[in-house]
Amino acid sequence: MVKFSEHKSFTVKDHSVSKEDFELRYDASYDMFKTYPKPAKDELDRYYESEEYISHTDAKSSITDKLYQWVKKWMLGYKFRSIQQYQTQGRLLDLGAGTGDFLVEANKKGWSISGVEPNAQARNLAKSKGINLNTDLSEISGKFEVITLWHVLEHVYDLDYYLEFLKTHLAENGILIIAVPNFKSYDAIKYGSEWAAYDVPRHLYHFSQKSIQKLFANVDFELIETKPLYFDSFYVSLLSEKYRGSKIQFLRGMLSGLYSNISAWGKKQYSSQIYILKHKKAI
Repeated sequence: MVKFSEHKSFTVKDHSVSKEDFELRYDASYDMFKTYPKPAKDELDRYYESEEYISHTDAKSSITDKLYQWVKKWMLGYKFRSIQQYQTQGRLLDLGAGTGDFLVEANKKGWSISGVEPNAQARNLAKSKGINLNTDLSEISGKFEVITLWHVLEHVYDLDYYLEFLKTHLAENGILIIAVPNFKSYDAIKYGSEWAAYDVPRHLYHFSQKSIQKLFANVDFELIETKPLYFDSFYVSLLSEKYRGSKIQFLRGMLSGLYSNISAWGKKQYSSQIYILKHKKAI
């Protein structure tokens, strides 16, 4: 078992596309890992060329696919309840919008919506739902009361550029919502280098709560709340069992996901977590 506390760098395989090995290098100043080597920007697309990359599809072929799609629908309500604690209307920007389901729901709820999604297949699926997505941050202007990144920050190529974009485009009293995997969770520690949420090299950065706080403090944001994503532990554990070649993947994955959530009740280290942030001057 590879534990982050015991290894400051270790090797992880790209299980879903290239089967190549990558190194996770620990950045002690931010308590985070970075994927090395970082593929050239114009080479990244080939690592997303898989029918198994589910956030760019609406696939429902396998048990894992069906679980993912069911959870995705349930999570829409959870996401909006999290938002409405702080904002109830205005302009909403979803970065890495995937196939557009979150923005479809936001539009129904009366939000003025915008989204960015670089993947053409995902944009086409969103368009079929009536959602026209931008391809790049450069196409976005103005300020937004809510900006969301649901499992997106770990993918961005230029992290510093993204942070400055978020600082510039969030309205003064707006909220920023970041959802990312947590390498300090029980399931991350259990599966080590086979933890599916490392997902190299599509995930270029691997965050802890400390790293989110420190990175966003650099651009004058403050963390105001952390919330769990309970279902991620099950999905990630199922995939991790698959990578291990488990013969009883479903049972082991479900038990691992359950134990991860139970363990996190005290430690507050869930498999994935939502971080809600605001401009410091707005607090």
